[in-house]
Amino acid sequence: MLILLCAGESGAQATSTSPRHFIFFGGDRQRIADSAFVANPNIAGAQLKYTWRELEPQRDRYDFSKIAEDIAALARHDKRLWIQLQDVSFAAGVRVVPDYLLDDPAFGGGVANQYEDDSARTRFVGQMARRWDPAVLARFTRLLDTLGRAFDGKIEGVNFAESAFSLSDIDSLRPPGFTADAYAQGIRAMMTSGRAAFRRSRVVVYGNFMPGEWLPGDDRGYLRGIYAYADSIGVGVGGPDLLPFRKGQRNHSLRLIAARGVNTVAALAVQDGNLAELNPATGARVTVEDLVRYATDTLRLDYIFWGTEEPYYSKAILPWLTRSSSRQSRPPRRSPASRRADRSP
Repeated sequence: MLILLCAGESGAQATSTSPRHFIFFGGDRQRIADSAFVANPNIAGAQLKYTWRELEPQRDRYDFSKIAEDIAALARHDKRLWIQLQDVSFAAGVRVVPDYLLDDPAFGGGVANQYEDDSARTRFVGQMARRWDPAVLARFTRLLDTLGRAFDGKIEGVNFAESAFSLSDIDSLRPPGFTADAYAQGIRAMMTSGRAAFRRSRVVVYGNFMPGEWLPGDDRGYLRGIYAYADSIGVGVGGPDLLPFRKGQRNHSLRLIAARGVNTVAALAVQDGNLAELNPATGARVTVEDLVRYATDTLRLDYIFWGTEEPYYSKAILPWLTRSSSRQSRPPRRSPASRRADRSP
């Protein structure tokens, strides 16, 4: 049994109602036709990943045909689409932003490389759009505005890729123009644009870690500021991993999710490796039941996005969702901004 309360969490805010369950299929769009997925009434929908590059193949030419197809396919089974808008890659050779951002010098190269340093070497681990660059942010805002005009209210929600940005300690490998302050401002600008574009659908920032600080010892207010800003404008909060035993997650996203405002939506993903974690108190592997209990009672989550890593998806996640299908998931918490939007003409 998992019993864990992060320091600073309030038991008075706990709730016994359940989050809504989505399956994260990533880019495997064809899997939204899987019989085990479509037949389960306890699965509210699918979280699918769309890269900026595929949604804007050329400057100001948008292609949302995949999104429209996925909305229609899911609706036939009374399920909803959740969009993960991807401007980050985690492997070499994977491009996630349009070519014009890479080719036009006005965008400073469009992306920045991510690196991990260890005692032996520095490894390239992917790329991220230059979120702190006003020119790049202006183009991202235009993408969000165009998406919102097409799909606001037609999708359950949209989330940005994680806020963590892996920087090398080697000065020559750090991106030009980057500062931790500018990056935090850029994340807030993305949140503002997302909220303006989507007034009825949920908007969630995956705020897990921020460059330039490490909580709790080196707290510059970057991540705390993201969560406070989310509370103030009606943006939801969350992250890419539900890892209740990891000290890093407990000191960063999990602590702040548990302490969020009562009207702020929260969502977490159960991704590869999450169900392989061991409970240090018992030595036993964490179970689906453990994670749901923690997500419900401690974090008060509104949404859980379940990954499809095997054997956990087939042997643990789907059976639990099937056993739980007789329970009715609660309606998601509505933000003040979305309530105001529904009253707008």
